[in-house]
Amino acid sequence: MNKFFVFITGSIFLISMGCGSSEPNPVTNDGEWHAIFNGKNLDGWKRLNGSADFVVEDGVIVGTTKRGEPNTFLATERDYKDFALQFEFLLDTFINSGVQIRSNSLSDYQSGRVHGYQVELDPSSRQWTGGIYDESRRGWLYPMQLYPEGGGSTFKVGDWNKVYVEAVGDEIKTWVNDQPAAFLVDDITDEGFIALQIHSVDRPELNGRKIMWRNIQVKTGNFERKTGDFGYVVNTKPNSLSEAQRQMGWIELFSGQSTDAWRGAHATDFPSTGWKVEDGALMVEESGGEEAAFGGDIVTKDEFSSFEFELEFMLSEGANSGIKYFVTEEYDQTEGSAIGLEYQLLDDENHPDAKMGRDGNRTLGSLYDLMTAEKPARFVRPPGEWNHARIVVKKDNTVEHWLNFVKILEYKRGSSQFKSLVKESKYKDWQGFGLADQGHILLQDHGNHVKFRSIRVRNI
Repeated sequence: MNKFFVFITGSIFLISMGCGSSEPNPVTNDGEWHAIFNGKNLDGWKRLNGSADFVVEDGVIVGTTKRGEPNTFLATERDYKDFALQFEFLLDTFINSGVQIRSNSLSDYQSGRVHGYQVELDPSSRQWTGGIYDESRRGWLYPMQLYPEGGGSTFKVGDWNKVYVEAVGDEIKTWVNDQPAAFLVDDITDEGFIALQIHSVDRPELNGRKIMWRNIQVKTGNFERKTGDFGYVVNTKPNSLSEAQRQMGWIELFSGQSTDAWRGAHATDFPSTGWKVEDGALMVEESGGEEAAFGGDIVTKDEFSSFEFELEFMLSEGANSGIKYFVTEEYDQTEGSAIGLEYQLLDDENHPDAKMGRDGNRTLGSLYDLMTAEKPARFVRPPGEWNHARIVVKKDNTVEHWLNFVKILEYKRGSSQFKSLVKESKYKDWQGFGLADQGHILLQDHGNHVKFRSIRVRNI
């Protein structure tokens, strides 16, 4: 149903572009809440990047979409480093918005384009309010699909909602209507302005839509940190575990140096050739594209049953590799890769395997030769860039494949669907394929140059 917002008639204060008091938002470091919007005018704020309108009506900042304009931002004139932020917002149901934190507009970065962390405000059914997006840089860092039971699910359509944000050190946390939402560990930017976003629109029916903010407050200095249980922590810092991740049970399988958690498949030691550690990455060396013919596959020394596993990988152009799980090494193979369920790693654009199999079931992120990954193109990073892979195996045998923090595939081991897929695959002759109670996790040597880092696992 369409929602229409009725605004109380009142004085409208046009956006201030540098006028007003000399210091409208004085620096405070007392750990107490202080308003950064005075409820009367836009002193202390400036408009950036576009010409969509921000005005003040009855103590509320009102933004109005303007067709054909780029994203427009109302930014604080001062920067903030470590702080807590809280605000309320009301959205037209047809548009999304966001609030920038630790953001910047620099002449030497895309001609001054606003960039930095954005707390998502999303009225759609996907319920991503509270997620963290990296505006004009890396894209989504914490989509709320990672924690669907969290604060994003509390969004109230057509009503005021409350967001609380903490940015302290390398941690950014969000709450929506007092429920934990996103938890990001990232150290790309530690200081910048706070800004309100009017999203660009290109369709005539989206012109003139309203976004409203009120009760915008910040506290800095020695303030009491808010606590909460988060479903998942995104940590973009290479080869590191945050204290929060350790408390959730994560352990490192590769932290940039040691390969002690690994051995060769069908072997007792780590391969002496074909693999090396360089610049914090565990690398498969190029050997002409043959499967397990040089250094061979490597497997974890430990076995896992229900677990969550993640790593970052970087493919070279045209590369083929894979992450296998429930590898038992029981099959008597004299050559080729060890057998197991496989999260396919592939340069889909440049490797012929992407066009083999059935319906794309050998493409990046797919359950190799069994099920095709459904991955939005915007969440796929090209060869030469780091991608994040995540595999979740639940106690009921439900398995999920994730790529760059969005779920791209789900199935259930042992289900009639799974058994049917196996019968139509290259694995049809392996008795009990993929049904072991536990097994090793494997990184594949397929003869192409591939890098891995930030490899970790936790038991569920």
